[in-house]
This record gives sequence, structure tokens and C-alpha cells, in this order.
Amino acid sequence: MKLQELLRNNDWLSVELTLKNLYPDQGKNVDTYGKIFQKLREMAPTNSNMTISLEQCFEDETNEESYVHVSGLEPNPDNSNVTDSYGIEFVPWSEWLGMSIHPDSLKAFNELEIIVHCVYEMTFYGFDEETIQGAISEMGKSIEETKNRSEEEKRANTKSIDDWLKELDNE
Repeated sequence: MKLQELLRNNDWLSVELTLKNLYPDQGKNVDTYGKIFQKLREMAPTNSNMTISLEQCFEDETNEESYVHVSGLEPNPDNSNVTDSYGIEFVPWSEWLGMSIHPDSLKAFNELEIIVHCVYEMTFYGFDEETIQGAISEMGKSIEETKNRSEEEKRANTKSIDDWLKELDNE
């Protein structure tokens, strides 16, 4: 089943109630999510060989549910039994619509939960694709600025993983 099919098989009121339940802090954005839901239902999908995967993640200490990790799985051409996992928050929305939902995700989550988690992930960096592309551009600029720093600037503005872990231990 593809994401577009889920969107077309469900109504906004049901999605809205699930959104408010799963992401209560997003109440102020409900109208915006409603407009995005309608836009997605009307948008033409782009074919994709990537599969959407949702996985419930847990807190290490308490083993309580923490968040749902949404990613894209793509078959590894070298080994058909292995898949590569990708962050897909920057993927164009039309491509999301053409992605199938992984069978394990369909078993672990109901359709409304899948829709809500996917739309939340799709809009993590903005409520329209232009804003999301702007975020990508800003990240690219930041990477270029970092690459162009002198070695002295890099040492002054970065720290090793070992130093970072030591700081965490001291807290």
C-alpha cells in the first residue's frame, strides 16, 4: 500500500483527531496540517522504489515509548536481503506519495497513525516545500562555511567525540 492510497482512504477529521492525540503540541498548526492533507490527496505521486518504514523507539533507561522514527528503505543492489535506510524529510512530497509502506509498519501502526507520523516528518523543516528547500540550502551553506574555515577556526569551533563524551559524563 502506498502513502497516497492511505491519504485517499481516510478523512481529515479522523486524521486530525489522531494528530491531536499523537502530537498534542501541534494543536496550533491543525489548520495548516489540514490544508497539507488536502494538497497531498490531490497531488500526483512520483514513482519510487523506496519504502516508508516507521519504528517505535524507546527511552533507554525507562523503556517508555519515546518517538516514532520514520525513514526510507531502499533495496541494496549488492545484496537483495539488505536494505539501506535514509532520512526522507527532504524528499519531495510527490515522491513520498509514491512510496509503499513497509509491511512491518502496516502491522505495527494503523493507517491514521502512519499518515500522521509521515505528514509530521514531511513537514519537520517547514509547512511547504519551498521552506524545506530553503532549509536544505541553509544546511549546504553551513557545510561550505565549515569546509572553508582555517584549521585554527575548525579547532576553535569543534571538539572531538571523546571530549564531548567527557563533558556529558561530567554533567
